[in-house]
Amino acid sequence: MPLYDYACRGCGQQFELLVRAGTVEECPSCQSRDLERLLSSGFAVSSEATRQSHLQAARRKFTSSSDVRDKRIAEAEEIREHSPPPPPLQRK
Repeated sequence: MPLYDYACRGCGQQFELLVRAGTVEECPSCQSRDLERLLSSGFAVSSEATRQSHLQAARRKFTSSSDVRDKRIAEAEEIREHSPPPPPLQRK
């Protein structure tokens, strides 16, 4: 069920109309059917700035997820368990 923006050519009224099957498209003010469908303002425009912003937000969400934290902890523990012990400190 699309929502369209219209302008009435009869009275100049601008309005939105939810178009369903069998909907008669007419002006709510003057009931004229002489309408012009306008470019709806419900579309998204993407820019480099919004793309970068969305990418950073997704990365933050990913890195703060419990799966990523659990994997990092497990990797650190495995490295600690399988690394050779550090050499003893030499005193002078």
